Amino acid sequence: MSTQASRLPGGGTHRRPAPGGGTSKRLARIDAAIGMAFVAPVLIGAIVLGLVPFGYVVWYALHDWQPLTGQFTWVGSENFTRLLTDGDVWGSLLTTFKFAALLMVLNVTLAMGLAILLNQKLPGTATFRTFFFSPVIVSTVAWVLIWNFLVAKNGGINGVLAMLGITGPNWLRDASLALPTVVVIQVFKGVGMNMILFLAALQNVPAELKEAARIDGARATRVFRSITLPLMTPTILLVTMLTMVGAMDVFAPIQILTEGGPGRSTTVISYLLYRTAFVQQDFGYASAIGVLLFFVMLGLAVLQWSTRKRWVHDEV
Repeated sequence: MSTQASRLPGGGTHRRPAPGGGTSKRLARIDAAIGMAFVAPVLIGAIVLGLVPFGYVVWYALHDWQPLTGQFTWVGSENFTRLLTDGDVWGSLLTTFKFAALLMVLNVTLAMGLAILLNQKLPGTATFRTFFFSPVIVSTVAWVLIWNFLVAKNGGINGVLAMLGITGPNWLRDASLALPTVVVIQVFKGVGMNMILFLAALQNVPAELKEAARIDGARATRVFRSITLPLMTPTILLVTMLTMVGAMDVFAPIQILTEGGPGRSTTVISYLLYRTAFVQQDFGYASAIGVLLFFVMLGLAVLQWSTRKRWVHDEV
């Protein structure tokens, strides 16, 4: 406890508690306890639903686990060594990177363009915004099933093309078109959320900064490049990280639309994990693939986060 000294008539000193010293410390402890109470549910959830299951996955990856035969044998690092020479794993990982790169470029670019268009306050923007955001709240399975009918050989898209005298391809059975087709379906599913985030960022750019630039003679493109875009970079970082994580973990569209085909053209690593575990019943090796996927996603997230200071506004 902090104290204050007072001089006595005989020259000595008498120490007494400083006013408010104990109270401030008690309030600080109460504030800390309240803060921990708010953080505790998220922390407990992360431990129970994240760290503990991941620990089990690592444990299973160190075993040869065959549920149908009841085999659960310790193999150490054998499953991880097998990963290094498995062409299917590295091929599916390359396909996943292609999928993620295409999805991120198309999604972020389209979302930015739509947000800029909606920020112009043109007639009908509310309807336009609802149209693009509504797929976000639709079930992924329902959305993909609808598109499965549209992109079928005799589906709606090829029917429209036939009316124009064009013979449409078999979108999901052509190895060169299957992956881009799934990417486009996913882009329209999630672009609405990114559009809203970008629109909020655009509307938070101070109008006086843009007005000052226009008074100085800057064109609209220069104002966007030099003022608007730098102030939007924190939102761009958020959008790119969320889009990347979702792209690396895609499963339902692949399972419903292509089942990894034709050939292995759409076999992303999450689908390979599913097939290894639930089709081949090799849960130990599937767990090792899951650990690999986790560290790949973690590495990409760390890479994005560590480079943010070079291009994100106000990062120091």
